[in-house]
Amino acid sequence: MNFDSDKILRDAVDHAGGSMTHTPTFRQPDRTEELRKLLESRILVIDGAMGTMIQSYKLDEADYHGERFAGHAFPQKGNNDLLTLTRPDIIGEIHQGFLDSGVDILETNTFNSSSIAMADYGMEEQVYELNFAAARLARGIADAKSEETPGKPRFVAGVIGPTNRTSSISPDVNDPGYRNTNFGELVDVYTESVTGLVDGGADLLLIETVFDTLNAKAAIFAILQFFDDAGIRLPIFISGAITDASGRTLTGQTTEAFWNSIAHAEPLVVGLNCSLGAQELRPYLQELSRIAGTFVSCHPNAGLPNAFGEYDQTPDEMQEIMSDFAANGFVNLIGGCCGTTPDHTRMLVENAAIHPPREVPEIEVRCRLSGLEPLNIGSDTLFVNVGERTNVTGSARFAKLIKEGDFDTALDVARQQVANGAQIIDINMDEGLIDSEAVMVRYLNLLAAEPDISRVPVMIDSSKWSVIEAGLRCVQGKGVVNSISMKEGEAAFLAQAKRVRWYGAAVVVMAFDEDGQADTADRKVEICTKSYELLINEAGFAPQDIIFDPNIFAVATGIEEHNNYALDFIEATARIKETLPHVHVSGGLSNISFSFRGNDPVREAMHSAFLYHAIQAGMDMGIVNAGQLTVYADIPAEFRDLVEDVLLNRRDDSTERLVDAAESFKGEKKERIEDLTWREKPVGERLTHSLVNGIADFIVEDTEAARQDADRPLHVIEGPLMDGMNVVGDLFGAGKMFLPQVVKSARVMKQAVAYLIPFIEDDKREGEETKAKGKILMATVKGDVHDIGKNIVGVVLQCNNYEVIDLGVMVPPQKILETARDENVDIIGLSGLITPSLDEMVHVAAEMEREGFTIPLMIGGATTSKIHTAVRIEPAYSGTTIHVLDASRGVGVASNLLSDDLSEDFVKKIRAENEDARRRHTAKDSAGRALSLEAARANKADIDWSAWQPTPPAMPGVHVLDDYSLAELRDRIDWTPFFRAWELIGTYPAILEDDIVGETATALFSDAERMLDQIIDEKWLSARGVFGLFPANSDGAESIEIYADEDRAEVVSHFHTIRQQMKREGGAKKTRANFALADFVAPAESGVRDYIGAFAVTAGIGIDEHVARFEADNDDYNAILLKALADRLAEAFAERLHERVRNEFWGYAPDERLGNTDLIKEAYQGIRPAPGYPACPDHTEKEGLFSLLSATDKVGIELTESFAMLPTAAVSGFYIAHPDARFFGTGKIAKDQVEDYARRKGMDLATAERWLAPVLGYER
Repeated sequence: MNFDSDKILRDAVDHAGGSMTHTPTFRQPDRTEELRKLLESRILVIDGAMGTMIQSYKLDEADYHGERFAGHAFPQKGNNDLLTLTRPDIIGEIHQGFLDSGVDILETNTFNSSSIAMADYGMEEQVYELNFAAARLARGIADAKSEETPGKPRFVAGVIGPTNRTSSISPDVNDPGYRNTNFGELVDVYTESVTGLVDGGADLLLIETVFDTLNAKAAIFAILQFFDDAGIRLPIFISGAITDASGRTLTGQTTEAFWNSIAHAEPLVVGLNCSLGAQELRPYLQELSRIAGTFVSCHPNAGLPNAFGEYDQTPDEMQEIMSDFAANGFVNLIGGCCGTTPDHTRMLVENAAIHPPREVPEIEVRCRLSGLEPLNIGSDTLFVNVGERTNVTGSARFAKLIKEGDFDTALDVARQQVANGAQIIDINMDEGLIDSEAVMVRYLNLLAAEPDISRVPVMIDSSKWSVIEAGLRCVQGKGVVNSISMKEGEAAFLAQAKRVRWYGAAVVVMAFDEDGQADTADRKVEICTKSYELLINEAGFAPQDIIFDPNIFAVATGIEEHNNYALDFIEATARIKETLPHVHVSGGLSNISFSFRGNDPVREAMHSAFLYHAIQAGMDMGIVNAGQLTVYADIPAEFRDLVEDVLLNRRDDSTERLVDAAESFKGEKKERIEDLTWREKPVGERLTHSLVNGIADFIVEDTEAARQDADRPLHVIEGPLMDGMNVVGDLFGAGKMFLPQVVKSARVMKQAVAYLIPFIEDDKREGEETKAKGKILMATVKGDVHDIGKNIVGVVLQCNNYEVIDLGVMVPPQKILETARDENVDIIGLSGLITPSLDEMVHVAAEMEREGFTIPLMIGGATTSKIHTAVRIEPAYSGTTIHVLDASRGVGVASNLLSDDLSEDFVKKIRAENEDARRRHTAKDSAGRALSLEAARANKADIDWSAWQPTPPAMPGVHVLDDYSLAELRDRIDWTPFFRAWELIGTYPAILEDDIVGETATALFSDAERMLDQIIDEKWLSARGVFGLFPANSDGAESIEIYADEDRAEVVSHFHTIRQQMKREGGAKKTRANFALADFVAPAESGVRDYIGAFAVTAGIGIDEHVARFEADNDDYNAILLKALADRLAEAFAERLHERVRNEFWGYAPDERLGNTDLIKEAYQGIRPAPGYPACPDHTEKEGLFSLLSATDKVGIELTESFAMLPTAAVSGFYIAHPDARFFGTGKIAKDQVEDYARRKGMDLATAERWLAPVLGYER
């Protein structure tokens, strides 16, 4: 069914339906503010299941037909909505029952009152009347109840159901591009329903049970258009349906992607209902509560249906779960769906009265897009790649595929773009010889059936408005329109902008008006500023959904006026980002190099160099071929200068010089020769030799030879391969092999097994199964990105014949528990490095307890401890909980836990040890032995500030170090922690001569040096850093104020420190003071003009692709080795930068001359404390530090929600210069300081206690 655009959006529907006169008499005023105040003051309750209650009346066909429709040809039994007309007494009685139970909101009996659903009953002509009459009926009953209880007003929700068709997925498995409805039809259908509901007196419109977000977007469009036409506004509620344990809607969206897709409706309430019971909805409701900047609802089913499709969950059982939601601050509105009765809602009303409502959080302003998954773009987001290959005007190959109708291969083009890193897919079908609208619709419908592509948002790109609208009607996520402009005047611009907003898309706005495209920086800024004002003030656009394209034009065309085009774009970008808050800047990158088409080396270099400069100016996304970008740092310096001469218009002859030189810059590949002398032994011995020595080069060849000798391929694993691994295990257990060697062995074993798997599958016999010693799930908890230690433990366990399921990093609790249950694992292992992970582990343990787990829980990671496991984690979980100190102990722990003979005694021993640890911890009573904060301040560091003359920084302000020399950093590596990461204990370089581990350490060091050569020579990694030097003074207590400039009038940031509170026996001597880091910065009252520095560095840029390459090859050894080296390089960068700050950039120690050994010993003046470490235990201080430096924007280091840094090979902290400055541990602190700290930070006490949990000297 095809619909004309204007007809869809403007033609009025015949609302009368032939049965009654259309009248708007009963329309209600906008009660948004009244509802808002109620939702802020208490948890409201909406009614339960109309269908369930109707079923209890056991109605027959005659009841449904009634007198009015007695002669109707279609059966009507099951058409519950028709009962509004034929048995209003029953519907009214059901409404009354729910009102008497105490609910605040009645839902109209209109879930199926659409012409699509009514077509099944031949009742399409009655749709307007069904909606009108249902609203009138509910209105009258609600008003009567409000009169009875004037202190408790009642509301009518006009229900808009999803229909029984989907516009996002095909009902025909043979044609994924087919649809049995479309956006235009749905807009018409929903407009008719909305008109009836509003005319009948609904207070609000509830779009509920959303299983297809595109259907919901059509309903939103119909509502917004209706409001615009009628000049009214009513509250909108939207409720989605998570259909199964995958946590997605029926059409595949995650909770956050769903919210991003419908947020443009500005719903007063958003929530979840139906499909699942309350228990199953919990994690998705919790997520929605976290991300939604509006009120949140939940009206679930009464559990899951039984074998007969009935709902057994009692009111008591349901309210207990819903009470948990309320107690945890997830909800503002609750109610029931399928299976719920007034008995259920009565208990919900009672429960709601005892819990405060959820507080609506302040949500950070970001451009929040979505496909099946969310894409949130903010100031800390790295450059967003918009894939350009699915564009018929820019790709001859793609155009050919589309013209030939080869959509399968055309989808592969999009798939490759996503695989190569495109975060948005730009789709353009503007070609004169094809039907652009039809092809756009077909391609987008097919793409929707490919989740590996449709997970990212779509940019609908066309110069034809009709094609853009055709595309918008196919996309369930929140996409981007590319583009609109003022080239046809302000009126047309605003009309299109309003429609884009109704569709729920972000928009690219070209710097183009009636006078033409802007080519100078001033014109670009002028047009973008005017567009911004119109979009914000007249079209109601959110500024974060505006993406300006200030026009990238070709340079080096031979026309002098074009020479400055690149600079004009860069300058305009900087001014736009500075003057127009929250907007984004994009552009078509390939335009810049159009003059060099056919010369790919030059074009790729130009693209990278242009992006480098434009991104620094503020360009945050661009239409880019994600698979064909060279790395800026990889462009040879001389070639880069030639390219930048053209881009930055530095020479008159730049074009000619670049063309002449382009072909002369090429690289060469290196080859390596391997010693093959050991290859003469029998195949079994060769396999053992390969496994013990970690040699992978011939493992496939030898495994195949062993397979040829074996009766069955499985025997190769059970025979020579396990023989070799047994040798590895024996040597490791005897202390004759060490972790680096074991990890290498595992790499070789994995490659051999991977080769054999296809043969084993072909040979598998009925009922046969290879049995591992046990199945262990491992995960780094949510918010934490560190995994080296976890990976090592996993490898060791696998070497000992345990099956390991590694979920990776930043794993949410629900995924851990779901996977554990689905995989029927024997043990769960949690890992974490940063202190917030400790609380997350407690949360996971509590969730395991809540969901009835009994399997053992292993805890590990650098920040964990036996005492924390005993005091915090074990009390949350009744199953066995054990701390595992390091990888060498993991196998023994797992073996004991899963042993039939040893498990009982082992668990008793662990429980007794944990109980003893708790008893000793309680006996310590740190808080009782602490000084008061006032007394600790009186014993602060005694510094004579009159004798201190700080050195002003030689380079004040913020500075970026891009692509820092890794060769230089190599000389500053501290190798001792590197060996400790591999559990080789000793100090470098003495460890290389150690009698026990020396040989292994030397081999590991050799591998590390070899990989370092590759890292540096082949530019695997790049190092970036930012530092700033600022005027600063302390407040005389624990806070350091950081000033904007030497006037010291404007405080731009604070560094909040913690003071030791342990009692001192040595009086107020300097060495026995109660230190805080703020003690070492001059207090403002001293009159001394002091300073502070801040820094953030990483050496992990580019690491992911190499780690992925190793992991794809089952090469855990090199994957872990690379991560460990990146960590060391990051620490070396921090050390080297501090050295240069002391010597050059700040310059307070210009004559310092220290070797690497002295630097490692910190034998220099000043310190560089880092948030999250003993002197500064609060990780949230990174937030202020990163903001002060703009670290994410400038060098690409991001913070997770738990303030871990990404890339993980990163270091950040502060610089303090005073010669008395020293490191210390805060020790345990008392509640008076935590309360003071919370006040200083603007946190509530509970939040401060959570972040300071490791140093609290009292029980929370």
